Amino acid sequence: MAHAERKEIFDAPIEKVYQAITDYDAYPDFVEGVNGVKVIEQSEDGALVEYSLNFIKTFSYRLRMSHERPTKISWELESGDLFKANSGSWTLRDMGDGRTEVNYDLTLDVKMFAPSALVNKLASQSLPAMLQSYHKRARSL
Repeated sequence: MAHAERKEIFDAPIEKVYQAITDYDAYPDFVEGVNGVKVIEQSEDGALVEYSLNFIKTFSYRLRMSHERPTKISWELESGDLFKANSGSWTLRDMGDGRTEVNYDLTLDVKMFAPSALVNKLASQSLPAMLQSYHKRARSL
């Protein structure tokens, strides 16, 4: 099981950061590797979202999202062909002055054989670039 956590300051208001994270349909436009998203159901309290990722081959999985506007988005794996486990959260704190403290926490395990060091490395190394894409998206809203 791999775990990655990262805290950053986004130069964007908390509502814009929350909006960028919960606009699941837009992920293929700005999150590298996400080539498709299908929102199966969505409400103010959460969503069921199916993601399609392209990593050498295409994988899909569904996450049950929970929303606590505007401070937290968390998820749990519902089903999929790539992960045995995929859970985590975005925790947002309004710093005032149009800035938001963003804490991203991810725990995952893959179904296929992969050395845990490789899974950990992929989770932690791709994290800064992924967070940067959300930061850029929030600033553009």
